Amino acid sequence: MITAVIALGSNLGRRQDTLMAAVRAIARLPDTRLVATSRLRETDPVLCAAGAPDFLNGACRIETGLTARQLLDALLAIEADHGRTRAAPNADRTLDLDLILFGDAVIDEPGLRVPHPHAHERLFVLDAAADVAPEALHPELGRTLADLRDAWTAPADDRGAAAGSPSG
Repeated sequence: MITAVIALGSNLGRRQDTLMAAVRAIARLPDTRLVATSRLRETDPVLCAAGAPDFLNGACRIETGLTARQLLDALLAIEADHGRTRAAPNADRTLDLDLILFGDAVIDEPGLRVPHPHAHERLFVLDAAADVAPEALHPELGRTLADLRDAWTAPADDRGAAAGSPSG
C-alpha cells in the first residue's frame, strides 16, 4: 500500500457538500483506505480571474494499492461526477482534486506529475496537507510537508500566491 496525499478545493456551488462527497468517493475507491481528512479552510482565489469566488480547501491522506495513474484517473472521474469542467486554466470549479504526493515517487509523464509541481508554492495546499501528513517527505525537496508549510514564503513570480493563505 502506498500513502498518497490529495488536495481538495471548490469555489462554486455547495462547496462543503461537494468536498465531503468527494472524500466519501475517494474512500470508496478499490483497494483504498481513507486515513485522515484535514479541516476545511476558506481561502482567497490564487491566479484566478478578478472577482472569482473564494475557495474552500482541504486535503486527505489515503493508503492505496492503486497505481498513481489509476488514482489520478479515479480523481478526474470524481471531479467530472461533481460537474467539473476544464474550460480554461485557473477557471472557477465545482471540484478540484490534486494528487500532491504518492509515497516517495517522482513521476513525470504526460498528464501526471508527482509530486504536484506547485504544491510547495501554495500555502493553502501545504497547510491542509500538513494537517493530514505532517511528516510526509517531499521527494524532490527533501523536506516534510510541515517544514515546507512552516518555512513558506510567497514565490516572487506567483502574483496571487500570498492571497492563498488561510483566512478562516
